[in-house]
Amino acid sequence: MKSFNVKSFNARNFNEPSEPMVEPAATTAPVTQPLPVEERVPAPSEALAAEGIPSRFCCFVTGTDTEIGKTLVSSAILHKLVGRGLRACGMKPVAAGAELVDGELHNEDADMLAASGNVHLPPNITTPYLLREPAAPHIAASLEGVTIDPVPIIAAYAEILAASDAVVVEGVGGFRVPFNDDFDSADLAAQLNLPVILVVGMRLGCISHALLSVEAIVARGLVLAGWVANTADPDMRFFDENIAALEARIPAPLLGIVPRLEEATAAHAARFIDLAGLPGWPSTRVL
Repeated sequence: MKSFNVKSFNARNFNEPSEPMVEPAATTAPVTQPLPVEERVPAPSEALAAEGIPSRFCCFVTGTDTEIGKTLVSSAILHKLVGRGLRACGMKPVAAGAELVDGELHNEDADMLAASGNVHLPPNITTPYLLREPAAPHIAASLEGVTIDPVPIIAAYAEILAASDAVVVEGVGGFRVPFNDDFDSADLAAQLNLPVILVVGMRLGCISHALLSVEAIVARGLVLAGWVANTADPDMRFFDENIAALEARIPAPLLGIVPRLEEATAAHAARFIDLAGLPGWPSTRVL
């Protein structure tokens, strides 16, 4: 496997896709073909460079599984961005598990992202697909007669990008969650063309889950910007040893270790995450 050079990573633009860790033979097709260039959303740095505007911080947050802290970490990142004076917006393109509150559908994860950012857009923009059933998205969508399609998501992301200085897009479940028969969350990450932050739920089995997720991310030519260890099981044995094993094998920096929090808020989690070394992260507070 091709080794990862942290120095060369830090010198590279945060929103440019990385080189794949394994170079396939010319006759071998990639596992998942990205959309043709004209159908992909340009990385934020590409679009802004063309306009002569400094690049901004945008990322795609995924996880090793469901219920392992993606929303908490995404909200913590938004909290830190707002604290630096940026217009920051969270996006949860697909959310399964919504309830009616005062006549409106609400999803706990989408609401937490909205509360952590300071750019407030209509819910149908920040969460284009809000589904009632708390199930795998393709199942929840089927129950409602909905087909999850990338076009509305990409259009909504473009609107958010136009209104914000920074965007945090949170995936659903793990990295490869089906949306329909031909489209999954890994395809969405590739089409949005954003650097990825992986949240590893620290519990038994996390090493294999994390390394398989890393392989899938890198295989799509995406930048693995870093990873965050979130304490999913506070009684996990050999916690430090598992962290060391992951650090030795994940080709990206560890951005923080979030302990089990009595109050799992964005502000509390933000204290344990450091993104200052990532290209695109604002080095000073915006006035």
